[in-house]
Amino acid sequence: MTTTPAPAWNPQRPGPMPFHRYRPFQDRVHVPAAGRDWPAARVERAPLWVPVDLRDGNQALAEPMDTPRKRRFFDLLTGMGFKEIEVGYPSASRADFDFVRHLATGDAVPDDVTPVVFTPARRDLIDRTFEAIEGMPRAVVHLYIATSPVWRDVVLGRDRAEVWRTVREAAEHMARRADKASYVRFQFSPETFNLTEPDFVLELCDGLTELWDASPDRPVTHNLPATVEIATPNVYADQIEYAHRQLARRDSVILSVHPHNDRGTGVACAELAVLAGAQRVEGCLFGNGERTGNVDLVTLALNLYAQGVDPMIDFRDVDTVRETVEHCNRLPVHPRHPYAGDLVHTAFSGTHQDAISKGLARHAERARELGVPESQAPWSVPYLPIDPADVGRSYEAVIRVNSQSGKGGMAYLLRAHHGVDLPARMRPDFSRTVQEATDDSGREMAAKELYELFRSTYVVEDGEMALDAWSVHPDGDGAGTRFVCTLRTGERAGDYEGTGSGPVSAFVDALAGAGVDVEVLDFREQAGDDGANAFAECRVRGTTCWGAGQDSSALAASVRAVLSAVNRALR
Repeated sequence: MTTTPAPAWNPQRPGPMPFHRYRPFQDRVHVPAAGRDWPAARVERAPLWVPVDLRDGNQALAEPMDTPRKRRFFDLLTGMGFKEIEVGYPSASRADFDFVRHLATGDAVPDDVTPVVFTPARRDLIDRTFEAIEGMPRAVVHLYIATSPVWRDVVLGRDRAEVWRTVREAAEHMARRADKASYVRFQFSPETFNLTEPDFVLELCDGLTELWDASPDRPVTHNLPATVEIATPNVYADQIEYAHRQLARRDSVILSVHPHNDRGTGVACAELAVLAGAQRVEGCLFGNGERTGNVDLVTLALNLYAQGVDPMIDFRDVDTVRETVEHCNRLPVHPRHPYAGDLVHTAFSGTHQDAISKGLARHAERARELGVPESQAPWSVPYLPIDPADVGRSYEAVIRVNSQSGKGGMAYLLRAHHGVDLPARMRPDFSRTVQEATDDSGREMAAKELYELFRSTYVVEDGEMALDAWSVHPDGDGAGTRFVCTLRTGERAGDYEGTGSGPVSAFVDALAGAGVDVEVLDFREQAGDDGANAFAECRVRGTTCWGAGQDSSALAASVRAVLSAVNRALR
């Protein structure tokens, strides 16, 4: 194996790992060159999603689910809108058999839901499987066998002809066992399809399509799994497109895929496989499964949703879905999991927070322009592929503040949680205060802590200068304002009076009479549901400071804001 020389700009050099032990996919399986339409295809309708959590996911758990947990999981799946669900491997354990019987004898399966049961190609295990589904009005019996050369040689000890004979005998027995009074369909998985010779896959699948006499009203499902990922997702797409084009009686075949995630590309494999002709996708919620897991149906479905395609599954309360799955699997969902993780809609970075804050404000404005609720307006907010509210999330955790955050994030939290809308010129000042506090603590600052820091910084209730009493009156001809007050500095108090065009300028004039010259550089008032906020930027004796005032009265809030700024400057 040769290594292409690195360009001069790339200083990486050969490493110590024994990569020569492994073969590239092209040395392990032939992928026919049969044209390639999938790169130009578009997905306009969701495939049939088939959750295999109760079988494939369950067998990967350190503590497999008991019947109550399985039933809770099954009810979750049916409630979300899944219509075909793999419910167990009845011949593998008494627990699986008992759960399938629980479904068959109870009233748990909705009329439009089809259970799927899994069986290897052995006559006695097939019999056990059919005993489990007895009484079910409809079911899919899923037959599997490993088919690739390494599995045939190392695991089964059979050649191609022997594998085909085993599959044929099992399929014939399944056909004899199928209850003619119920709607039983068949499914076949050539396990390790992605490592199997393409002509052998077609020989097996086409042979079973004919043996089971599949028809458009009673189709066979051929499920082609990437049992262990071996190549980039485009290779799997090529394999699926080849099968899609070459399978016999194609209108009587449901072409299904079952990607695993060994290379971390299970989602990509599934998406490209659907572009290549797959009509059905097996996977688990949140990607549970052996080794690195099965493909994640939550991500797949919500990826479609983010493209404006109906996923046909209800994720309006994704937190409840996640909590149920975590309970049943006894496994946590990662906080960075796409769409469902605790942190997936969260921004700590200042630039991200600013973009999201502006995007949410623009979204609200756009909804008003269109005359529709925000929940119905077209979504276009930076860094948020979908509206968190669509999956039952609040905006509470969208922006969170730590030492990496900027002025946009802390301003958003104050506005969203406490109704305090900081003036744009004030935000950099408070941002420096927040960053100093979070740098010192090394941790995130909650919205409540942020508000308390804002108040302790800008709302000065006990400073060098106190306003013991004050009143506002029209001045002379009524064109101006007269401010009458008692100001106290330390132990000294005095009565002062000032005039101006409004209360703030009149108060500033009164302060000048007390020997404190104040220049108001910026001033803002804000009315809220619980009262008023006011913000003043003042220069006092060469020092510039912001102050804030809060009161049920807008006038009182304004006076308090100026006094707070003065006291901060006098410190």
